[in-house]
Amino acid sequence: MKRQVVVGMLGTQLDAGLGPGRWEKWRPTVSLGMHEDLLLDRIELLVDERRYGKLAAVVAQDLGQVSPETQVRRHDTYLADPWDFEAVYGALHDFVRNYDFQPEEEDYYVHITTGTHVSQICWFLLTESRLFPGRLLQTAPPRKQNGEAPGSYAVIDLDLSRYDRIAQRFAEERLHDRDLLKSGIATRNPAFNRMIEQIETVATRSKSPMLLMGPTGAGKSQLARRVFELKKQKHQLPGRFVEVNCATLRGDGAMSTLFGHIKGAYTGASTDRAGLLRSAHQGLLFLDEIGELGLDEQAMLLRALEEKRFLPVGGDKEVESDFQLIAGTNRDLQQAVLEGRFRDDLLARLNLWTYRLPGLAERAEDIEPNLDFELERHSRENRQRVTFNREARERYLTFSRSAEATWGGNFRDLGASVMRLATLAEGGRIRSDLVEEEIGRLRRQWHGAGLRPSLLDEVLGERAAELDRFDRVQLEDVLRACRQAKSLSQAGRELFAVSRAARTSTNDADRLRKYLARFGLDWEQVRGRG
Repeated sequence: MKRQVVVGMLGTQLDAGLGPGRWEKWRPTVSLGMHEDLLLDRIELLVDERRYGKLAAVVAQDLGQVSPETQVRRHDTYLADPWDFEAVYGALHDFVRNYDFQPEEEDYYVHITTGTHVSQICWFLLTESRLFPGRLLQTAPPRKQNGEAPGSYAVIDLDLSRYDRIAQRFAEERLHDRDLLKSGIATRNPAFNRMIEQIETVATRSKSPMLLMGPTGAGKSQLARRVFELKKQKHQLPGRFVEVNCATLRGDGAMSTLFGHIKGAYTGASTDRAGLLRSAHQGLLFLDEIGELGLDEQAMLLRALEEKRFLPVGGDKEVESDFQLIAGTNRDLQQAVLEGRFRDDLLARLNLWTYRLPGLAERAEDIEPNLDFELERHSRENRQRVTFNREARERYLTFSRSAEATWGGNFRDLGASVMRLATLAEGGRIRSDLVEEEIGRLRRQWHGAGLRPSLLDEVLGERAAELDRFDRVQLEDVLRACRQAKSLSQAGRELFAVSRAARTSTNDADRLRKYLARFGLDWEQVRGRG
């Protein structure tokens, strides 16, 4: 069997006792030699010999009485301040580094009951990192101290494989946090998911401003609110979530809305007003469309961010507000700086954590989970289950992912579309005729009410949505050439003019006929006479 070795620090309080009465109290280091099922070959005792050498000698002598077979080796360890983390860790690290460990022949334990809390933490770190190749040993006194009972002990093995469930809980917490930021939607876009992962990390570790960029309707406001909810759950922001669209702030009212005013500051100011910045104290302020703020408001905002204080309109006494800022914009703020419409120092303050939220058309793979989310939300709010039938769902998704679907309003367009479908659905079922009607409505919305269908849609109808983007572009150009030509042969000559000149094309009309046949078309259909 391997030799059993314990490393521990002399307990200057718990191990204390010099007279005969010492045997009436429980002393953790002495108790190590009193357990019948813990037979120790050696105890390595770390002690400040100058100050506690006499006590260490008594403890070693008493250990010899209760366990004659246990060797006690004392190591002179000087700690100027046992509560100085860096000094304690350095001393223990030096001991471990210089100790001649023989793990093939000996099992090692570190006794963490004695010593300050700082030393216990240091022993834990050294053991967890495997710099100390052993396990933690913790002892506890008996219920009744009479000097005869050794108390109890527990061995703590820091093999992390035994703590999979704890590690899994931490992993699940992080997934929960990211799920909260995504509103519970199982997004499939890799770039968006990576961005959310970083926002989750930043949100929980930083109070610095954050800038969310992206088109209108991309979800900036929702994400800002979710960041607030995440920080609120972690007790990082006890205050409120305050939101304002800067595009709605105009003239003198902008200053008052943001920074407040005192009574009599201007005509109509009959009472004091706190302002949104003060309302957001210890909370989160979301300034959407921050690029619409005037230069004076920008200067005041910058000072409020840097100094946490500002002057209300008409006031001569500064007020304080400590808030976290998230700004949103659909403008190019760098270009606005070049044009003199946005302060470069404010942009520099906002630009520490900048994220661009992609529009819905850039996240085609996320349309389906967002469609399900909107349907579920409508069903929950109206207490009526609404679903697509299979054909209607496939048709809607095919159109929504096609190049024709521009989603100009992004997620607002999708939410409105689902609301219309769910409201008009008979018996809670969305059928194909309702989907076709909604597709027509979206086309008119995005391309103008008087716009004729594209040539491709005119010729192919619903089948146009089934084509890859590459084929759509190529086929539409071919159809346009056919409409402008008087005959199949003329169209073929114009379409294959280069290969014809190189004498690699022999029958242009037949070549064009075969190309059209790939899409189930013939000349008569293309000319609009089919």
